[in-house]
Amino acid sequence: MSGVWFFKNGVVRLVENIGDCRKTLVHVPSDEVITSYGVLERKLLSLGWERYYLGDPELLQFHKRSTIHLISLPKDFNKLKSMHMYDIVVKNRNEFEVRDVLQPQ
Repeated sequence: MSGVWFFKNGVVRLVENIGDCRKTLVHVPSDEVITSYGVLERKLLSLGWERYYLGDPELLQFHKRSTIHLISLPKDFNKLKSMHMYDIVVKNRNEFEVRDVLQPQ
């Protein structure tokens, strides 16, 4: 029997379908879940990133002057995928991480 134990309202149940997991981006120093681009932008600005306005109008982009790095994200936060989250993590080591979040059935 494999899966993840899920606790809700004092009830324990085994979730076997790992497809019930989704990813979330977390700011490690504050342990804050990134729930919007406003929250993400504040964190990135404090790390030296700037908004980058050249390019595709369907993308939200950030550039860090001291590097060649560019973070490109879909304009709609609901379209943010794990590949975008991992891009943020790789370019900001020890600041962000991607975590699994179980979705109750």
